[in-house]
Amino acid sequence: MNARVNPVSKILRNPFLVFYYLGRSFVWLITRLPYFRFIRDTQHSETAISFHTWYTQKVRRINYAAYWPMHPSSIVSYPKNVYAGINTCPGYNPGCYIHAVNGIYIGDYTQIGPNVGLMSGNHDLYDFRIQTEGGPIRIGKYCWIGMGAVILPEVELGDFTIVGAGAIVTKSFPEGHCVIAGNPAQKIRDLEREKAIPFSMDNPYNGYIPHDRFEEFRKRNLTI
Repeated sequence: MNARVNPVSKILRNPFLVFYYLGRSFVWLITRLPYFRFIRDTQHSETAISFHTWYTQKVRRINYAAYWPMHPSSIVSYPKNVYAGINTCPGYNPGCYIHAVNGIYIGDYTQIGPNVGLMSGNHDLYDFRIQTEGGPIRIGKYCWIGMGAVILPEVELGDFTIVGAGAIVTKSFPEGHCVIAGNPAQKIRDLEREKAIPFSMDNPYNGYIPHDRFEEFRKRNLTI
């Protein structure tokens, strides 16, 4: 078993490493501030927030308007029309597109894979400048949207719905507790309800917002 190398020894061999260790120390110190409590509280969640994620969004202003952490390669339009439940962060993984012109509601503890599209609106067939109007997308609690899936306008998915990778979901499955897949998506399996585990976080957050303050934030800032 290799012994741990002392950081001082590493720096003596490569002086430029001093900047790496200074940077790590700075991040550690700054995240002790009360403002950055969300970093400490979410570290063991599926959508842990890092200082780098916060910096990219709130300082570099990539996806700045989203109140939940997002990967810089993901895109959200109309973020005020998105309700993201506890530990639910659409676009947390890379390459997602969240188009919320008609609203998107996502319940608690739902996880969304990379390259997922949530399309709450479409273009008029005769005039592409016009966005069609309709109801929101509604996704329940404890769902799992697989890589490359696309959820189309007005779709409703019940709790514990698993969407297979690459599925194109054109219709609703409001009963939940099922696995859907394919193009167009079809139910391929029912889940045993008694085996579904409704877990929870010790320190729940809706994105960057502590859950106990989220309703106040929602009334003040969101349209959904």
